[in-house]
This record gives sequence, C-alpha cells and structure tokens, in this order.
Amino acid sequence: MSFITRRKTIEASVALDESHRLKATLSWPHLIAIGVGAIVGTGIYTLTGIGAGLAGPAVILSFLLCGVICACAAFCYAEMATMIPVAGSAYTYSYAILGELIAWIVGWSLILEYMVAASAVAVGWSAHVAEFIQYLGWPVPDALLHGWMSGGLVDLPAILISAAITALLVIGTRESATVNLVLVGIKLAALLLFVVLAAQAFDTARFHPFAPYGYAAHVDADGVKRGVLAAAALIFFAFYGFDAVSTAAEETKNPGRNLTIGIVGSMVVCTVIYMGVAASALGASYFMDFSKTGAPLVYILNALNHGMAAQLVAAAAIVALPTVILVLMYGQSRIFFVMARDGLLPRRLATVSKSRGTPVLMTVLTGIVVAIIAAVVPLAKIALLANAGTLCAFIAVSVCMLVLRVRDPDRPRAFRTPLPWVLGPVCILGCLYLFLNGLPEFTQWWFVIWNGIGLLVYFLYGMRASRLARA
Repeated sequence: MSFITRRKTIEASVALDESHRLKATLSWPHLIAIGVGAIVGTGIYTLTGIGAGLAGPAVILSFLLCGVICACAAFCYAEMATMIPVAGSAYTYSYAILGELIAWIVGWSLILEYMVAASAVAVGWSAHVAEFIQYLGWPVPDALLHGWMSGGLVDLPAILISAAITALLVIGTRESATVNLVLVGIKLAALLLFVVLAAQAFDTARFHPFAPYGYAAHVDADGVKRGVLAAAALIFFAFYGFDAVSTAAEETKNPGRNLTIGIVGSMVVCTVIYMGVAASALGASYFMDFSKTGAPLVYILNALNHGMAAQLVAAAAIVALPTVILVLMYGQSRIFFVMARDGLLPRRLATVSKSRGTPVLMTVLTGIVVAIIAAVVPLAKIALLANAGTLCAFIAVSVCMLVLRVRDPDRPRAFRTPLPWVLGPVCILGCLYLFLNGLPEFTQWWFVIWNGIGLLVYFLYGMRASRLARA
C-alpha cells in the first residue's frame, strides 16, 4: 500500500492495545475546565494589548471573527472526537480519513502549535511575574526576566514554570485536571473584578476612531502588519483550547456526551468572556497606552488608581495562567505519544506508566523543549508561529468531517455538526484567509520550513517505521 493512500481505519484507531491505552479518568467538568483553562489566558492577560496596537478599538471585531471561525471548527471537532474518541486530535482524524502523509503533516503542525504556544504562554506568565517582582522591590536582575531575543539573558521564570507544569503532568492526568479546575475559578474571578472596576471608567469616546488602521491586513510604513484581520491572525492564538479537549478524548469517560459538552461549551463561554473583557479594557483606557505593555489589564487598573486590585489581578494571572501552559503541554505530549504509538516516531516514546497511566517520558521531553523556547524567544513571534499550526489543524478537521459525510454518511455519530456544508467551508476558508493574508510573511515561511523538516523526518524514518508499513 502506498504511503500516500494508506489509512488507519476508524475501527483500528479505536481498538487499542491496553498496554498503550491511556487511562480514562476525566468527566465533562474537567473537560470544560481544560477548554476554559486553555482558551481564557494569554489572549486576555497579554494579547489584548498587542492586538489593540494592531487594530485599535476594532480589535473587538478581531475577537468576534476568531470566535466565529473557531465556533465552526468546534462543531467539526465535536463530531470527529465523539466518533473517534482516542488521543491525537486532528492528527488521528486525518490518519483515518485522509491518509498517513496528510496525517503526518497535520501531526507535525500540531507539534509546532502546542510546543510554541505553551512557550508563548510561559513568556506571558513571566511578564506578569516581572511586574509583581518590581512591585515588591525584589532585587532580581532584569537580564534574568527576559530572553536574549528580548534584550535580556534568559527568561528564568518561564523556565521554572515549564518545569513545574511538567512535574504536575507526570503525577497524573486527573490530578492535573483537578488543579486546573481550581485555578480556572481563580482566573475567572480576577477577570470579573477587572470588568467591574474598568466599567466605572468606561468612556465611549475612547472607541473613536474605531478602526484607525482599517479592516484589511496591510503593512504600515514602519513595516508592521496592521488592521482588524492582522490582529485576528495574532489573537487567534488565544482561542484554540478546545483542540486540547479533543486530545483528551481517550482519557474521557462517556466521550459521546462529555466531549461535545467540553468542546462546544468551552468555546461559547470563552468567546463571550473575551469580548466582554476587551470591551471593558478599551472603554477604560486609550488603546495606544495599554498596547505597549505585556500586562495590559494590570496597567489599566494601575492607571485608574486601583493599585491593590491591579496586584490582585497580577497575582491571579501568576497563579492561573499556568493552567494554559498545563493544557497545552498536555496536548503536546499526547500528540507526540500517539505519533510514536503509530510508529511514525520511535515507539519507545509511547511508553505509558503503569502506576500513573500517563506517558512520562514524552511529557518530560515536551517540558524540556517548551522551556528552551520560552527562555529566549519573544511572545509575539511565538504566538504567530503557533497560529500557523493551529490553522492547519482546523482546516484538516473540517475537511475530515466533510469527507466522511460523503464517504460514510450512515456511520453512527454521537454528535452531528449542524449545517455541515456551511460551517465546514466557513472554517476552511476563514483559516486559509487568516493564514495567507493575516500572518506575516516570516511566519508563513517558518511554517513551510518547519514542515519541510518534518517531511524529511518522515521520509527518512516514519514512512518505513510506520505500523501500517509493517502490517
């Protein structure tokens, strides 16, 4: 069978050897917390400011556009995840529907997505730690709070949080999910406090001009790509936590019901939260002011003379932003794990701890890579690179849903995407537009280079080592 056409059947995807199966310990509250924990994080605490600098007050439309595209993707994910309730997300679905070569490209892109996204959030978390350290007056050298590409030496807080999250994930999935549930509650309470205080200084005059940089993505005289669509391509990074929910399918009890609740529910809740917090920030402060800081919500509260509240929000971010890192590193390790289980990566990496039911070796490897990237690379560049991998995965899942509707329309589906021939194409076209017209050229090229490296790895190793090749 040709490596281009060989596919792993849905039945084979679901029928796993118990020695390589992850333990099912999660229920729908854990899944919603995983989704909210990943989605509501850096996008609100850090990228709101960066996005506002690219689109002005119209960044609200950027959030809305991202929400619509991601909502379409969420419905497609829900159908595929409940039909193939095993780890691997878009990679697993592509392997069963589109074939091994496409699955490899999608999986390699997911590695890029999760790896650099987790690093980006670690850098965003570090920015809040730096603010807190300065407030307390601790004598920590500035060179240890920023990576060398950001003018420092090494981002030590980003390294430390990556190591701590790795240790938590090694302990166990349910334990990690329970900690995540508690921290998500703290995060949402802090955002509610911000909205209440910012609303007291709300001024509609700050929304004029509404779209100072226009709507289409374009490069300004200073060489920066701006506009509503350019901002959407960046803050899109903040919306894809539900992908990690689908990655948790194999570890979910009653996946037919719980996955649908987790994926769609977390997406709807988080879109509302994003737009509410962004509107409050824009109404309370001129966007050009808070767009220049890595911790915009803290900056706004300080500017409104709510110093104590600012520190509470900063402290909550320090405590709660690691939920995003936790979920992203969780998703990364599972993608690595499933690709190794299929033989496309060394199979010894697909070892599951008998006592914990988790892939310990793969989790530790993920933590090391994330820490290295977070130690040196700036937030904005990492976030944009992560977006390229996400857009690829969203397109793949939507295509898988549509192809299976044609190829096997009568297959039982625990959840069916409403208006599939509307939502699927909207997701595909929206993601293609954001990739081609929203992302900077350097991001597009790095994505191509990354996948070029991936194809080299596949042809030198994965193509022959694949379980299907040896079947």
